[in-house]
Amino acid sequence: MSSKVILKHLLVIAGTLAVSNSALADEQLNKAMASPKNWATQAGDNANRRYSELNQITSANVKELQVAWTFSTGVLRGHEGGPLVIGDTMYVHSPFPNKVYAINLEDQSMRWKYEPRQDAGVIPVMCCDTVNRGVAYGDGKIILQQADTTMVALDAKTGKEVWKVKVGNPKVGESNTNAPHIFKNMVITGISGGEFGVRGRLTAHDLKTGKQLWKAYSVGPDADMLMDPAKTMTWTNGKMAPVGKDSSLKTWSGDQWKIGGGTTWGWYSYDAATNLLYYGTGNPSTWNPSQRPGDNKWAMTIFARDLDTGKAKWVYQMTPHDEWDYDGVNEMILADIKVAGKPRKTLVHLDRNGFGYTLDRVTGELLVAEKFDPKVNWATHIDMKTGRPAVVAKYSTSQGGEDVNIKGICPAALGSKDQQPAAFSPKTGLFYVPTNHVCMDYEPYKVDFTAGQPYVGATVSMYPTPDSHGGMGNFIAWDAGTGKIVWSKPEKFSVWSGALATAGDVNFYGTLEGFIKAVDNNGKELWKFKTPSGIVGNVNTWEYKGKQYIGVLSGIGGWAGIGMAAGLTKPNEGLGAVGGYKELSNYTELGGVLTVFAIPGNVTVASAK
Repeated sequence: MSSKVILKHLLVIAGTLAVSNSALADEQLNKAMASPKNWATQAGDNANRRYSELNQITSANVKELQVAWTFSTGVLRGHEGGPLVIGDTMYVHSPFPNKVYAINLEDQSMRWKYEPRQDAGVIPVMCCDTVNRGVAYGDGKIILQQADTTMVALDAKTGKEVWKVKVGNPKVGESNTNAPHIFKNMVITGISGGEFGVRGRLTAHDLKTGKQLWKAYSVGPDADMLMDPAKTMTWTNGKMAPVGKDSSLKTWSGDQWKIGGGTTWGWYSYDAATNLLYYGTGNPSTWNPSQRPGDNKWAMTIFARDLDTGKAKWVYQMTPHDEWDYDGVNEMILADIKVAGKPRKTLVHLDRNGFGYTLDRVTGELLVAEKFDPKVNWATHIDMKTGRPAVVAKYSTSQGGEDVNIKGICPAALGSKDQQPAAFSPKTGLFYVPTNHVCMDYEPYKVDFTAGQPYVGATVSMYPTPDSHGGMGNFIAWDAGTGKIVWSKPEKFSVWSGALATAGDVNFYGTLEGFIKAVDNNGKELWKFKTPSGIVGNVNTWEYKGKQYIGVLSGIGGWAGIGMAAGLTKPNEGLGAVGGYKELSNYTELGGVLTVFAIPGNVTVASAK
């Protein structure tokens, strides 16, 4: 055999191996997600449903749940997100300094521990606590998105570093709090820093090497946003139409878009049938709307992008010319439900602005947009023809102008719901939603931009919604096909934890005081347990050796708990949250702990596959 033939033969083998390994990587994650014994992604699946087929724990026996074991992360700040479970190993993360633990489920010993060395200088540019929303699993790796914008791949078996990439620069105000997501053989990650004038974008990376495959900005020139003026569609006069040339640039004054925000720190979802990736963009910078006239597209927007190329297929802006900091980053839940009596492939999004949106996830058509908190007052309704909110003038901080304190706006800047993810049960067809019930006073003021310095431009005060149940939160069931609240369970504080729905007809959530609670499909409380700290993490479930477990991270913090987490005391600090949540310190203390629950003894497993 000649040397040329040998070389060609080797290249063919190498190419074959590359293809095989690529397919295998996808298969590993898909196989792990397919079994309800695992909790292999932050939401349990790519559709962000946070639903488990496990049904050993039911509405009849949930009252028997007891603590099975606990684990301290050794970190005191807010613990958002939740652990992953693959086979006999659990992967637990922490806030800054972003530790990762691999725990043996057999005896809760640590298989390995990873603690990155990060410059603490990133902490001052993290607006709302040093949270981290969890790790991702795929191709035998655990992917961690660190606060300092370093993304690292760890060997899932050993914890050794495989690759590292930087996706931002903390010196100009960029940081990361989001969980990376793995779809096919790509790692998707975003950026935080809307309160520092950071220009938002999403990047896709090769799962094997970390190499950047594409980058898509939220605002700016069409080419930067991977937007085709003739093919990218949006809801226009009751139908889908092309966005047109310079659709973003035309809605900003001068070069303001360059420091225009639209950051991407939320949750992402993926539909394999259409190969579309879905996510939302955050607030335009600054919070002072008078400094950025125009709709400020495409901040506050739902994006649907082709996963392979990053090109935008359709967009929908929820809050044009945001005047209240109603970031649009909350999760997009993909569900097949009936709308107006017809089955639709929908995307359901419960936005910070207090409206629940149901769109056709294939075409981007707007189907339903209704309030999921009746006390929302900044807009009367969404015009279903234009898709725009009907803004109430007395609550418009833009119409009020600079240095005017607009009072009684509902919801507050942290929204009727923030990043805390909802759950969808295909069994009931309902969405179980953790919500805030908080209003605010908002006074915008002129602010100058300096890279790496706060670029907020508003003073905010928050308080419980007046003339209501007196509390600051509700856990609700939402019918996204009709846009109606099915039931609502009031809570003293915001429900800042992620929800979990199960086939056992029992749904879980956590409270800021530290209770994990279980309710049936009608909202009746069945069980609760006080964990060591307030819960801002997400509840999840898994099965090990024939037994179903429930787990949740407690550790007060996040935006709602920033006063306690960062030691802030002035009412307007923490972007207005400190005063609103001042009573929290009467109910809980700092400290990150994972608490795991199970029903003692042998319980029949009905759903294990």
